[in-house]
Amino acid sequence: MLNIEQLRADTPGVQHRIHLNNAGASLMPNPVLEAAQRHLQLESEIGGYEAAALVREQSIGFYESVAQLLNAKPDQIAWSGSATQAYNTALSAIPFQAGDTILTTEDDYVSNQIAFLQLAKQYNIKLLRARTLPEGGADTAHLKELIHTHRPKLVAVTHVPTNSGLVQNIMGIGEICRAHGGYYLVDACQSAGQLPLDAAALHCDFLTATFRKFLRGPRGAGFLYVAGRVLEEGLEPRFMDLHSAAWTAPDAYRPRKSAVRFETWERSYALVLAARAATHYALALELEPIAARVSMLAAQLREKLAGLSGVRVLDHGQQLCGIVTVALEGYSPKAIIPDLNQHGINASVSGKSGAMIDFEKKGVDWALRFSPHYYNTPAELEQVADTLQALMSQ
Repeated sequence: MLNIEQLRADTPGVQHRIHLNNAGASLMPNPVLEAAQRHLQLESEIGGYEAAALVREQSIGFYESVAQLLNAKPDQIAWSGSATQAYNTALSAIPFQAGDTILTTEDDYVSNQIAFLQLAKQYNIKLLRARTLPEGGADTAHLKELIHTHRPKLVAVTHVPTNSGLVQNIMGIGEICRAHGGYYLVDACQSAGQLPLDAAALHCDFLTATFRKFLRGPRGAGFLYVAGRVLEEGLEPRFMDLHSAAWTAPDAYRPRKSAVRFETWERSYALVLAARAATHYALALELEPIAARVSMLAAQLREKLAGLSGVRVLDHGQQLCGIVTVALEGYSPKAIIPDLNQHGINASVSGKSGAMIDFEKKGVDWALRFSPHYYNTPAELEQVADTLQALMSQ
């Protein structure tokens, strides 16, 4: 059972803010902050290279901790500066050819959609999107039909879209992909640290995520999971360096055998150690109780907001998570965040350009997004609902 009082004591920011922007960047707990600060202090005293050498074993522990989070092996984990960097690195390794197909969903993240469109233009490949069910989420029957008909080189699915509370059926899609034989890429940016993840059970070839969201780590840190079959096939990213490969002869190189081939050499070791601390923190609490509390808080917030005049809850799906989106009648998207900030409340706004297909269907140009985490409280949610109603009444 989560000790909320202790978790809030570990989180200094809750003393002066109601932080409901965890889908953007969570408040870091003290052990994460301290891990980064200790290493930066060490670098200032003895030098960056020398400090990295001293913490070599701890930094290797990063791979072990993320592997435990995903039920994977350490040699299947690669460090990345962000989830998008990890995602694009994975895309660069897939051997696309003219005439290939990418199959995705209407709810995939905007940066992923842009990357698919770039690949379609560069390689003359086809981009297909599975239909969305009336209740939300990709229609797996339609997806299976598209796979059977088009034999896509890649199926790519965002587990938790950034613009709604939806949780996509990535396990069911993985089972379909396993029978098909193409590559399967999962964007777990919003689900890592919020929901349990088992890469082996998902049958995915790649999985990407960041630390700054529900894992409560620092910005500028992400990871890439690479399945064993990808490593065995010898897939490699478009660009490597002296860290990801060895220069073996004037005209030859050899990629690293592990997922390290998807990394490059330079990184902030302060962020590596902080990301490791954030992963340890989540693992110690266990993902099942985290998921249960986040889901409970989000459901309470949806219920409170649904009862407010001029507020429409936009979330839909068979399974919902810790992202709550609402449309506000007569309110400016440029005004709402500053107004909430003045009352000590953190939230964010999602624009139509970030959720083109979803928002078109919902008939909105923007949405206000709240994203509670386990350290938030029902009393805070009550205060947020009261504040929003007061603002709407002005």
